[in-house]
Amino acid sequence: QVQLKDSGGGLVQAGDSLRLSCAASGPAFNTYVMAWFRQAPGKEREFVAGISRYGGQSVVAEPVKGRFTISGDNAKNMAYLQMNSLKPEDTAVYYCAADHRIVISSTREDYDDWGQGTQVTVSS
Repeated sequence: QVQLKDSGGGLVQAGDSLRLSCAASGPAFNTYVMAWFRQAPGKEREFVAGISRYGGQSVVAEPVKGRFTISGDNAKNMAYLQMNSLKPEDTAVYYCAADHRIVISSTREDYDDWGQGTQVTVSS
């Protein structure tokens, strides 16, 4: 099992930027995909972005496309989510997740390991 620790959340104003970090430990070599999900109060957890550790393929969800970028550093077992032009509707708890399959999935149930979550609050 991979342990994930996500960090970098905070309270910002609309239009600001934040970078979230996810540190993987344990048997990270079995982790092919790292992703970010978010969950706003009263809503389902939704896929934000995912990246394949080998090959560099990435996928970004439509609501954040053009504003959010996912990246990874395999040597450090890290994944990052750069969030620009933040909006109040981006307010949520953001979770890092890891999958041992090869294809990037946007389905929550496909992910095996999860971070504890980091709160992002965007004020208007």
